[in-house]
Amino acid sequence: MSREGVDHALTQLRADAERISSALLDLDAHAGSRLLKGARLTGETWRRWDETQRKVATLWKLFDAYSRVLDQATALRAGSGRPDADTLMILTGMLTGTSVDLPDGEVPLDQRTLLGPDRRRVSLDEAVQLMSDAYEESAAVVVAADNAWSALLLPLDDVEDGWRDAARVAHELDGVRHPELDRIGRELTALGRIVRTDPLSLVTGSGSEAKPDTSRLDALREALEKVRAELAEAAAARDGHTALVDRLTAAIDGVAEAERAARASRETAMVKIDSPGLPDPVEPSAGLRDRLAALATLCAEGRWRELAVRAAELDRAVATALDRVRDDHALSSGLLDRRSELRGRLQAYQAKAGRLGLAEDAVLSELHDRARDLLWTAPCDLRASTAAVAEYQRAIRACETETGTRG
Repeated sequence: MSREGVDHALTQLRADAERISSALLDLDAHAGSRLLKGARLTGETWRRWDETQRKVATLWKLFDAYSRVLDQATALRAGSGRPDADTLMILTGMLTGTSVDLPDGEVPLDQRTLLGPDRRRVSLDEAVQLMSDAYEESAAVVVAADNAWSALLLPLDDVEDGWRDAARVAHELDGVRHPELDRIGRELTALGRIVRTDPLSLVTGSGSEAKPDTSRLDALREALEKVRAELAEAAAARDGHTALVDRLTAAIDGVAEAERAARASRETAMVKIDSPGLPDPVEPSAGLRDRLAALATLCAEGRWRELAVRAAELDRAVATALDRVRDDHALSSGLLDRRSELRGRLQAYQAKAGRLGLAEDAVLSELHDRARDLLWTAPCDLRASTAAVAEYQRAIRACETETGTRG
């Protein structure tokens, strides 16, 4: 190498050394490294961190060897303002030849034989490549562990806090164990042990595709939220059971009132409509009152969780019953409404016939009287009445058309 070539190489190599030193210090200070050093590791994480620590220690040794060669070359170059050919040859050998001693155990596999390594030295550039490879592998482990802890530790703490709060509420409610809450607690304990001691076992993928698997924690959080919602309903039932019973009582009274209205409408339809085809009346209020009475027993025994479940079921049953009773009412009242509608249409068509000067028409009068007799006779035949009104309407239209044609 020429003097200029040596100077350029030294400048580049010193810059590389500064970047390597900075990267190694950053790796050591990384939050993931600090967590790994302070944690009691197990399983996959222990294995990979133990391997990484050995790799980083060797990396530092290799960097020290690299730095010694670079320092020696720098000192040699500084001692000669215009180095002679021998000095340039020495410097060239140091900067481009195999000048860096490899630490024990760090001879690349492709440079070994069955009886041991063929060489224990590499060039400065080869040392940089070895350090880069070791650094990337070590950093990948540190970052993966840090990402796993970041994604899992705080959410895990939140779920554990939520579980403890739910367990306290469950105990205050009735003092008995909650099977689902117990199951969640056991799984949280097992998952917490893994998260805190073996986070890398929860990482899927590799390289840039590596990401922590939060599915177990997400499932536990979802299950816990359901239990907490159930416990909240139970607490609300405990604290407001009097108002709850009063509300359900009023709702069942509403069903009973709807039953009375539906019964009266049905009785009227059975008398006034011929063959109404109405189903047997639905009267669920008695059964609802029996279920309401059972809630009083749960209140007296302080079975608040069961009270909340039974009250919610009764609430839904009341709503369903009210819909069914209203549907029955609508069937019978619909028949009466249909008769009223036909009566109104008949009167409107009669008025139209009068405006057209057809009030004395014998055929129209006969058709009107027949429809009127059907509609004002109890029980009323709705099918026949509908047909009679339609026939009367068609006759009026025919007369109206005929009159217009003659005009």
